[in-house]
Amino acid sequence: MLNSSIMSIDKNILLVAKKLGLHEWQVENTIRLMDGGATIPFISRYRKEMTGSLDEVKLMHIKEEYERLKELDSRKEAVIKSIEEQEKMTPELRQKIDFAVTMADLEDIYLPYRPKRRTRATIAKEKGLEPLALIIMEQKLDDPVLKAEEFLNDDVKTVEEAISGASDIIAEWISEDEKARKQLRYLFDKEAVIYSKVVKGKEAEGIKFSDYYNWSEPLKRCPSHRLLAMRRGEEESFLRLSIEPDEDNALDMLTSIFLKGRNGSSDIVGSAIKDSWKRLLSSSMETEFRNISKEKADIEAINVFTDNLRQLLLGSPLGEKNVLAIDPGYRSGCKIVCLDRQGNFVHNETIYPHPPQNETAMSIKKILSLVNAYKIEAIAIGNGTASRETEDFIKWVRFDSDIQVFVVSEAGASIYSASKVAREEFPDYDVTVRGAVSIGRRLMDPLAELVKIDPKSIGVGQYQHDVDQQKLQKSLDDVVISCVNAVGVEVNTASKHLLTYVSGLGPQLAQNIVEYRAENGPFRARKELLNVKRMGAKAFEQSAGFLRIRNAENPLDSSAVHPESYYVVEKMSEDLGCDVRDLISNEIKRKELILEKYITPATGLPTLKDIVDELARPGRDPRSMIKEFSFADVHSMEDLIPGMVVPGIVTNITKFGAFVDIGIKQDGLVHVSNLSKNYVDDPSKVVKLHQHVMVKVLAVDIERKRVQLSMKDIDINK
Repeated sequence: MLNSSIMSIDKNILLVAKKLGLHEWQVENTIRLMDGGATIPFISRYRKEMTGSLDEVKLMHIKEEYERLKELDSRKEAVIKSIEEQEKMTPELRQKIDFAVTMADLEDIYLPYRPKRRTRATIAKEKGLEPLALIIMEQKLDDPVLKAEEFLNDDVKTVEEAISGASDIIAEWISEDEKARKQLRYLFDKEAVIYSKVVKGKEAEGIKFSDYYNWSEPLKRCPSHRLLAMRRGEEESFLRLSIEPDEDNALDMLTSIFLKGRNGSSDIVGSAIKDSWKRLLSSSMETEFRNISKEKADIEAINVFTDNLRQLLLGSPLGEKNVLAIDPGYRSGCKIVCLDRQGNFVHNETIYPHPPQNETAMSIKKILSLVNAYKIEAIAIGNGTASRETEDFIKWVRFDSDIQVFVVSEAGASIYSASKVAREEFPDYDVTVRGAVSIGRRLMDPLAELVKIDPKSIGVGQYQHDVDQQKLQKSLDDVVISCVNAVGVEVNTASKHLLTYVSGLGPQLAQNIVEYRAENGPFRARKELLNVKRMGAKAFEQSAGFLRIRNAENPLDSSAVHPESYYVVEKMSEDLGCDVRDLISNEIKRKELILEKYITPATGLPTLKDIVDELARPGRDPRSMIKEFSFADVHSMEDLIPGMVVPGIVTNITKFGAFVDIGIKQDGLVHVSNLSKNYVDDPSKVVKLHQHVMVKVLAVDIERKRVQLSMKDIDINK
């Protein structure tokens, strides 16, 4: 463990540890590992002793919080420099800046010193009215009018103008007061209401936002999907939004801070309070809370998207089987491709089993011929246009062997088929053939295929185009990296796109591995990776444990045991009088191990337990086995009757419910209130993506193309 004396620990590390409820040494070691180039998957899997076995989520929280504090420090430096250049820095002010713990606190401190455009207050100051404002603000004069006469000049012609200018200065002071802003921020946080009104004359055109034509609710209770929907309506100029607390409560709060007496000066200050609220503070606070609420909604929506993406990427693979993939269609026919066990493209055809051609007999003959010729073991059917008809057609075919049939999501396949990646892979084939290949490969290994597609095109989020795109992309990339490394990658068959996401690699090293493989044949050992151009010691350290070499001479090369720990396994084998292969295959031998014997300063008990678990199932795939599924005999919304119970597949999960494919063109919605008999605060706790479920049809709206479903009160046996 690294030295963790408090004197040596950066203050930000202490703050992160306190906020996240962790030990200082856990945070310190994590930050040092990251600064040294270690990735989160690597730290989580192979440096458990240094972090106290922190998982990827906690490691990510450490990284994000530490970076936030570094950004705050950087802003503090800029603020200090600005105030010092104005020659207005004091020891008290410097201390306040140093003690600021949020960006909002810091900006409140800086606000009076921030360079600003000319305001009513600055104009009044230029006219020499700031001393008058100070006198009035003290609220000791019964009749400030008499005092105001002393400030008349060429620029200030009347007493009224003097009083008005002084009031403008006071209003700005109030709006920039740190205490006032902090208390108003508290009021907005507790009491602010979001109001939504339709823009006059846009009622018909903006009908999709009709739920929000006259809507209001407490901002703190407004769910992310509703806030993002209303903001989209505002962006498209159909809605007008406002966020505000009770005005009387806001004015009472400001009055309690600034009003000190009952005289003529106090009356002017009282008017300035109202002016400051209406003209400056209310809009400033509204803007701040618009940003805060949007940021919170973004985080929630991004979390929904990333959770769904993780489930999708870790979807059940069929594995290495010969697959016939079909991209269904009517007039243009069904595009068929045959793939070998490694996913290599070996053949393509087009059949026309549907109207208008109706070449059913010829299509059956062709399917049977391909199944026999290419020893097909499974059929993948895209779930787009003509999917159900194609599934029904395949069921009519009498195969000589047991052929598994799966309906596969096409979401994102069209994006892939027209992409640069697809053109590089299949330069001589059109988008329809490429799309069919993607459908087949997605069945074999969803992860390996989906990494080629922009996650935002997969369609498993909510309002993903309305959130901060930079944050969304980063979160999605982190999920892809996490999933790829959790599963592991077969280095001799992986595409450069899959290799890119392996810990420590990236696009260039991934390309270099593919080129080395093409020039020298398959890798025979992990250590051979060191021969790859630009594969240095650090990159090898970070990546080796996640790269698998099937049938390698050293069986550990196909496992998640890191090469740095091979010596431990070899020592275990030596002590038990067997070789490594025997240790892997013989459970009785493994039970004889006393792990405490192998603890070293570099290898602790958590790592040793991981090693033994890995020896039990080397290179195990954490994903579950795929299951076949059949829809009910329904093909369109017209076939649905309220009350009927049908099987379905969960296709998307949002905060307001889950969407389920029941075999028609439109997915039905199971609202969060209909997911369970019990209260559900988060749909992802009840259902998972691609889960097979039974649902009851509640309502069918053919005109709006909406189907309402329920998972409550269903007798599955019935």
